[in-house]
Amino acid sequence: MCLAFYEVAFALRSLVKQPAYPAIFAAKTTRIIQCHRVNWRNLPEYAQSCVHIRAIGNLEHGEQNSMPESIEILFVDDDVDFSEGCVRWFEKKGHRVSQTTSGQEGIGQCLKHDFDVVILDWNMPGLCGIELVQRMRESNPDTEVIVLTGEGTINNAVESMRLGVFDFQTKPFPMGDLERRCIAAVERRRLKKENTQLREVITRTKKPATAIIGTSEPMQRLGRLIDRVAPTNKAVLIEGESGTGKELVAQAIHIGSSRSERPLVTINCAALPENLVESELFGHEKGSFTGATAMKPGLFEVADGSTLFIDEIGELPLALQPKLLRVLEDGSLRRIGSHKERRVDVRIVAATNRDMKIEVDEGRFREDLYYRINVMALDLPPLRERDGDIELLVSHFLGNDHEMDADARQALVAYSWPGNIRQLINTLERAKILADDGVITISDLSEEFRHENTQDHVSQSSTTQFPKVGSLIALERAHIAEVLQRENGNKSKAARALGVERRKLYRMMEKHGIEG
Repeated sequence: MCLAFYEVAFALRSLVKQPAYPAIFAAKTTRIIQCHRVNWRNLPEYAQSCVHIRAIGNLEHGEQNSMPESIEILFVDDDVDFSEGCVRWFEKKGHRVSQTTSGQEGIGQCLKHDFDVVILDWNMPGLCGIELVQRMRESNPDTEVIVLTGEGTINNAVESMRLGVFDFQTKPFPMGDLERRCIAAVERRRLKKENTQLREVITRTKKPATAIIGTSEPMQRLGRLIDRVAPTNKAVLIEGESGTGKELVAQAIHIGSSRSERPLVTINCAALPENLVESELFGHEKGSFTGATAMKPGLFEVADGSTLFIDEIGELPLALQPKLLRVLEDGSLRRIGSHKERRVDVRIVAATNRDMKIEVDEGRFREDLYYRINVMALDLPPLRERDGDIELLVSHFLGNDHEMDADARQALVAYSWPGNIRQLINTLERAKILADDGVITISDLSEEFRHENTQDHVSQSSTTQFPKVGSLIALERAHIAEVLQRENGNKSKAARALGVERRKLYRMMEKHGIEG
């Protein structure tokens, strides 16, 4: 162990400042580690920082929990007997393997399919090794390349590593050794993909998740449903009026899932022009349309292994819906301007403020896509139906720097809130600006709140005596009582039957002295 450690350290110290360091490192130093079974955690700090050494070091010590069970490999070698033998060996190990005998055919296959690893021979007729590697890297920048050759030289190794090749192997070699290198290559591919995903998410800078506030019965029921559906991988459709907190529910579902270690990715279909939605979701290749100056992965690729929250899915253009349906069915997609099929593992959480059944009936949304995203539907209650939650929300959004007097608080509680929580937040922010000495009064609220509060006082004063029989007020009281009796005391159903909000029904019951 000490000798191996010394050899590794010496090789690193002498080569780390050279341009060819990665090539020689992969060709020599990792072989030392494999021979002597050195744990990479015992190496110097600058050695541990190399993904290549970490991947191979972990394999040598059995740390393969995060490695994929099956690898998609392409063999490109003009030696048919050799490549067929390799294919049979890897297929027996459970890997998915394709084979070709020419560099041009190999490039053609890479244009159509996204391989994890390409294993190619350095010396083949037609395309030379350098040109073949360059073309492979251009067509498949995410695919790792391992070069095989019967004439191994330092110059070839250095040149291939400069082109981005993962490893350089001299024939003959043990098949198990080649498999370990393929697994290490897949690990580096995974790490690079994770880095790309994190960079994409960081550039979109989302605010941290906020807790869902509410103790009303509808919110308790919603919480129980979230707890049930979050641990699954099923698609979820969140329905509710604008401003009810659909994104918070999506965050809660993601946090409660097995994908919570990866960031939640979000797109709002209503916030993007129709011609950009496809590019955002599925990505595009360089030059695929005017303004596409660089390759860009879509949000499905960014969210691979995580959750994609599609807000306002009812705004998704009808022409894009079949493409979304295909991703949901088998996880396959193609970037704009590309013929290559890619596969992703993404959980979909969608949200809308529309009635999707009406959208389907009127032909604006595909019925098969609706049933695909509606495995589990969550209906968010509007703020006016969340008894007792308004006071909790007011206290939360007021913070510690402001107070509110009783009249102002009562006016907020009595209001119907057509804009839901978003309107409540904006109302409180306005009142904070107008408040003197940090105390919000009824005069700091807009006219609509003061007017409704005055109406409430008038209503309360009219309850001192019951109206005379035959008057309009008496007829109103009798009608409300009749509807309540017909609906077996269910306030929500009675309010809908009367054509008023539930909170308005409570005020009318109080006005007429109706108990219930």
